[in-house]
Amino acid sequence: MSATRLDGKVAIITGGGRGLGREMALAMALAGAHVVITAAKAVDELAATLSELGPGARALQADVTRPEDCARVVAETMAAFGRIDVLVNNAGRGMRLVSETFTTRPVPFWEVPHATWREIVDINLNGAFAMSQAVAPGMVARGHGRIINISTSDITMVRKGYAPYGPSKAALEAMSRCCAQDLAGTGVTVNVLLPGGASDTELLPGGPGRRGADGNLLSPALMRDPAVWLASDASAATTGRRMIARLWNPALPPDDAARLACSAPVEKPALM
Repeated sequence: MSATRLDGKVAIITGGGRGLGREMALAMALAGAHVVITAAKAVDELAATLSELGPGARALQADVTRPEDCARVVAETMAAFGRIDVLVNNAGRGMRLVSETFTTRPVPFWEVPHATWREIVDINLNGAFAMSQAVAPGMVARGHGRIINISTSDITMVRKGYAPYGPSKAALEAMSRCCAQDLAGTGVTVNVLLPGGASDTELLPGGPGRRGADGNLLSPALMRDPAVWLASDASAATTGRRMIARLWNPALPPDDAARLACSAPVEKPALM
């Protein structure tokens, strides 16, 4: 069996009903994984599609900002499949909560409602923490696990008019690095995956000329191959790294594509 196959593995993908999450869920199902997707709303139709593509799938309605929901997702996944090998923290909210014109008319931070700031940070950062905390003990006990946190480009973290979305992802990456060190030597890895530019998802407003602030509009499907590799046994020696999906070259062997898609490690990150 190829090291990049996921046969028999069980993956939880938060926010798996659309966008980047849906593409990663479909890819992991095609690679042989049992996939559990979570979403704030029911996603039974997608679960049916996943069942056709892979050996098994579940769709669970859950709010990742509620630790009790995260614990329930883990418990129901264990009851259905007996194990959890992969967690993809993909659930997130973006700047559309602040303004539908944020890509053309940046909103200064002092105009962002406190409730909106809290909601974005709560989902993008605290939700990933709560889900990671829920799966980590079981993964450590089994000596195997993959946690993949979905992030954004460096420039987006500090771009004018992108608070709190950008800062929430910067915090997520800092958390990822901390968690990777906490889990060193346990068989559980923690890595960051990002598209590498604005993607064609609901995080962007609709309308003609739809593009991100960087002028890009990448296909969400570019997340498929790197997500499967990070979830697979092939990535066992890779932790605390940052992979940019746009740099993944499908013409190369997966290990080579992964190596070239990873940002160079830095001893001390610097954002300013």
